[in-house]
Amino acid sequence: MPRAYRAPVITLVLGGTRSGKSGYAEDLLPADAPVRYLATAARRPGDAEWDARLDAHRARRPAAWETVESPDVAALVRAGGGPLLVDDLATWVTGVLDDAGAWDAPTVPAQVGVRVAELVDAVAAAPGRVVLVSAEAGLGVVPATRSGRVFRDELGALNAALAAVADEVVLLVAGLVLRLK
Repeated sequence: MPRAYRAPVITLVLGGTRSGKSGYAEDLLPADAPVRYLATAARRPGDAEWDARLDAHRARRPAAWETVESPDVAALVRAGGGPLLVDDLATWVTGVLDDAGAWDAPTVPAQVGVRVAELVDAVAAAPGRVVLVSAEAGLGVVPATRSGRVFRDELGALNAALAAVADEVVLLVAGLVLRLK
């Protein structure tokens, strides 16, 4: 007997730079209903180009959506309260690595793993619809710097852990969607 279709609760949207991952993720949620949009990118004083990117993302969001800016993604996932879109986890990992002083440490500090585990556990137990956007940074060359390798490795580990608990995983390449799970 075929299993009944169940709409995905947790969707992980992966892709490279300018792959269309954010727009695809936004289209998964209703434009005319309340959605919490967790923007993980912070403004950078004096960086007009970065601010313009953030403004463009904000301008395309539907009016019914609430933008939340917080580094505590796990708490927002656990809180529930309607659909949540997190964009994006590569920026979140960068902040976690910054907070832990990982760039200059001889090994990645344990608190990075703790924060990642908290997020994965929260997503696995999410009480409602969650769409997560993350960069896929593992398809290129090995980064020439230690910090580049740390970022790539930690983001890759996070993506794999989230893919394991997600109902649906897609990869966008050149605007095309590849269903992985």
